[in-house]
Amino acid sequence: MVRSRLAPGVEVVPVPGRGLAVRTEGGEFLGVKAGAVDHDALLSLLSGRTGTPADAGLDRLLRAFEEAGYLTGPSRDQAAPQWPAARRAVRLLGDPVLTEPLAACLAGLGAEPRTDPAPAASAASPPTLGDLLRDDPAAVVWCLDGPVPDGLWDAADRLPEHGVAWLRCHREGRQAYVEPLAAAPGDVTSAHVRLRRLAATPAHRELAAYWSGPRTSGAPARLTAPAAGLLASLLADDLDRWATGAPRTAGLPATRRLRRIDLRTLTVTEHPVLPVPDVAPMPGKDG
Repeated sequence: MVRSRLAPGVEVVPVPGRGLAVRTEGGEFLGVKAGAVDHDALLSLLSGRTGTPADAGLDRLLRAFEEAGYLTGPSRDQAAPQWPAARRAVRLLGDPVLTEPLAACLAGLGAEPRTDPAPAASAASPPTLGDLLRDDPAAVVWCLDGPVPDGLWDAADRLPEHGVAWLRCHREGRQAYVEPLAAAPGDVTSAHVRLRRLAATPAHRELAAYWSGPRTSGAPARLTAPAAGLLASLLADDLDRWATGAPRTAGLPATRRLRRIDLRTLTVTEHPVLPVPDVAPMPGKDG
């Protein structure tokens, strides 16, 4: 039986003098060529008030809506997928201004976040892979309220090789970056992101110097509660979709997406990012 109820985020609106229009989940408006079909009967079906098409014309329209992905049905009209027990253990590292709201988001979604009481925050003594794998986390998230020191995330970049999801964010002045979720060998790591960012800017020497320090600054650019909440929400949503297998939203997949957040306006922009292949060895020379 054809589904008849509009999917969440999809709406139909009567337009004076132009008939019906669909507002898609992405905010686009599309005209509906309803022909002689009774508009009230169609809207009743789409709202879920009635469940059986009354004639062939209605059935044709409903099938068109379904093929376009605008309908849901009783089998899909259920609560959100539950966070599976095997992926509930999430270890949080980094600065409390970010890990605290993130822990609250994750707990509300059904995960079991554990905040490290004394995370290593210095490249002088970065954690080892064994440290990060302690207590068998399903995922590790590292949040920094500042730039990433050289070498700090080197060991964490190997987590996906051991079946542990790896997610991170950091702040650079009035900009923050949510890096791609790495959940399998070959996914984008923090080292890949750094190389891609250096390759994409003519100011690569300046950016490299900024990361390695030292840096002189005046009044601190502190994270506001709304900004921290936004970053926590973005991270929690990525983890939730990974854990539950929920369909991804429109746009780039989480494993290939670098998000830049302007902390002055809370504007989020997405940028595609791919792994950086290993450099091929130079061929040997005879003689």
